[in-house]
Amino acid sequence: MMKKTYSLLIAALGLTLSAAPALAADRYVSLFGGASKINSGLLDTGLAATAALGCDYGSNRVEAEVGYQSNGYKANTNDVKVLTLMGNGYYDIDLGGVDLYATGGLGVAEASANFVGSNNTNLAYQFGAGLAAPIGDKVKLDARYRYFTTVDNPALSSHSAMLGLRVSF
Repeated sequence: MMKKTYSLLIAALGLTLSAAPALAADRYVSLFGGASKINSGLLDTGLAATAALGCDYGSNRVEAEVGYQSNGYKANTNDVKVLTLMGNGYYDIDLGGVDLYATGGLGVAEASANFVGSNNTNLAYQFGAGLAAPIGDKVKLDARYRYFTTVDNPALSSHSAMLGLRVSF
C-alpha cells in the first residue's frame, strides 16, 4: 500500500512540476535544516531537514518535498524518526525586496521508533509561514516556521523552525 501511495504522489507532483514551461515558471531547488519539537513531553527537540524541487509562478509556488525528522527520548537512547514526501503550495507577498509567505502541504509520512521496531505510514499535512530575502542573483535566504502532523497519529505533530536556501535555475 505504501509503495502505491508514494508512486501516486510522485506521479501527481511530477505532472504538476512538468507543467511549468507552459506557464513560464521559474524552477528552483531548496534545502532547509533546523530544530523540531514533537508535541510530546517525552521527546527532546530534534533535527528536521527538507529538500525540494519547485516552480515559482510569481506570487504562487508549488513544490515536491522530501523531509526527515529525528527526535530522541529524554529518558533513554531511543528515538523517533519521520520520513516525509509532501506536495506543497505557497502564496508569496512581496514586501519590497523581502517575501513574506504562507504555505500548506499534503503528503505521506513514515514514522519509525527504534524501541518498538515498527513503521507506520500515515497521511500527513503541514502549514506554516516564512520570510525570504535575496542574497544573490538567483539565491534567497529563507527562514520558516512549520507545523506538521499526521491524520491517523496526532502524537507525531511537531513545530519546526528552519533556515535554508532557495536557488532558482
